[in-house]
Amino acid sequence: MSSSRTNGPATALALAAMPAVFVLLWSTGFIGAKLGLPYVEPVTFLIIRFASVTVLLALFAAVTGAPWPKSWAEAGHIAVAGLLLQAVYLGGVFASIHHGVPAGISALIVGIQPLLVAAAAGSFLGEQVTLRQWAGLALGLGGVVLVVWTKLDLGVGSLLGYGLSVLALLGITLGTLYQKRYCPRLDLRSGNAIQYGITTLALAPFALAFETRQVIWSGELVFALAWLCIVLSLGAISLLFVLIRRGAAAQVSSLFFLVPPCTAVVAYFLFGETLSLLALLGMGVTMIGVALVNLKR
Repeated sequence: MSSSRTNGPATALALAAMPAVFVLLWSTGFIGAKLGLPYVEPVTFLIIRFASVTVLLALFAAVTGAPWPKSWAEAGHIAVAGLLLQAVYLGGVFASIHHGVPAGISALIVGIQPLLVAAAAGSFLGEQVTLRQWAGLALGLGGVVLVVWTKLDLGVGSLLGYGLSVLALLGITLGTLYQKRYCPRLDLRSGNAIQYGITTLALAPFALAFETRQVIWSGELVFALAWLCIVLSLGAISLLFVLIRRGAAAQVSSLFFLVPPCTAVVAYFLFGETLSLLALLGMGVTMIGVALVNLKR
């Protein structure tokens, strides 16, 4: 009896903390890219990361007896969602930063994702987005703009780099919707192994065609790879799938509005990037917007 009473509040607390933990972990992905990209080209970087995670997850799935897809159609849906969420989204972000787009601006472009998901959720998923949630999404976008406003510089980056950020935005938007609709029973162990494996194979031709595939091994690169493989690819992605499964797509997507402000805070402590009063104001506006989207009636 006492055990169940104890587990109840503990479980509720863990579930309530999931969104905050996800935002913190996800925001460090931009930091990992900044640490590792000086030593390796973006697609090569991602292939090393995804191949390592595929092996780890496949072994974990085998040891724990994880169920695998029962049909080729189910496996195909899992693979498509993985290509959108991994190859298109992460490939676009890494490549855009490699082509000179600052991480903050890339985060801003990808931060528009909740608005696209909310706009499409009604027709694609049959979810109702209320007027209050639309107001929250608008506030969230406005807050993101305030946070990264001081980082915008018309002379920074290239047209190709900004186009790759837009491609990443489309990838994570479509991936979120596709995952919610077609992969409701995805096992996080075997499913993720399939997604990372197919993404590794899909990215390989791009590395062969457009990159030298040279790697300068350093302490920063090893740390970035370890962090991105274990914390991001295993932890944050699995947490994202749990959140997608438990909540409405528009509500889960609104959490991405918090990523640029959180990235700015992490960058402040790691790289000494200062936060202006405007950025702090933007963080507050963003948090209010996310609250409006996620609070129950």
